[in-house]
Amino acid sequence: MPRLDGKTAVITGAARGIGRAFAEAYVREGARVAIADVDIERAKNSAREIGDGAIAVKMDVTRQESIDAAVAETVSRLGGIDILINNAAIFTAAPIVEIERADYERVFSINVAGTLFTMQAVARHMIERGKGGKIINMASQAGRRGEPLVAVYCATKAAVISLTQSAGLNLIRHGINVNAIAPGVVDGEHWEGVDAFFAKYENKKPGQKKREVGEAVPFGRMGTADDLTGMAVFLASQEADYIVAQTYNVDGGQWMS
Repeated sequence: MPRLDGKTAVITGAARGIGRAFAEAYVREGARVAIADVDIERAKNSAREIGDGAIAVKMDVTRQESIDAAVAETVSRLGGIDILINNAAIFTAAPIVEIERADYERVFSINVAGTLFTMQAVARHMIERGKGGKIINMASQAGRRGEPLVAVYCATKAAVISLTQSAGLNLIRHGINVNAIAPGVVDGEHWEGVDAFFAKYENKKPGQKKREVGEAVPFGRMGTADDLTGMAVFLASQEADYIVAQTYNVDGGQWMS
């Protein structure tokens, strides 16, 4: 039997990349999935390509009314929410003396506030529904330690790990398991932007930073979105019922804890 048979899930930022890989894996495991993304047209295209198990809902995680509307639409169309993956996030980099307040606020509004208030909205539904649930937040190896040029992004992911711990301890009494996944360096279209930051600040040639970080992974290569789907399925399944407030590294050996 599929491991998520009959379950319903919301995955934020799922129109592309890691979020879409999660959506595809969940549908294969028997779940119905709401692809929640600010880019609704791309979300609709992804839902069509994934098939009958997927729908698209518009969600801007920086706007509470958008979060609430997306949760309500998902409940209306799928009958409830059993699983949430807080995947929506953006990256930024700059030396400490060049960090701009507007950029700081933009990244925190998506990576931290977006995670918190989407988690809150879904948890309220889960509590009212009375069937428990699983919430998975996307952290990062960047949340485990600082990096010279990545202070703001690292701080947001450290905050996600801390939110996961606090929410996990608070919500388990309602039968809601909150845990997180901390990927390492994951290949994908987002790396064009990441590589550009390092080309600018470290005077590297385009593609050089990406090659270097891939070679530094003990496993021998950068991760892929598909490398993360096993943990995402596991944490959403009954097999993880006794796991609370943990953050799992899925990073090819880059960080040990």
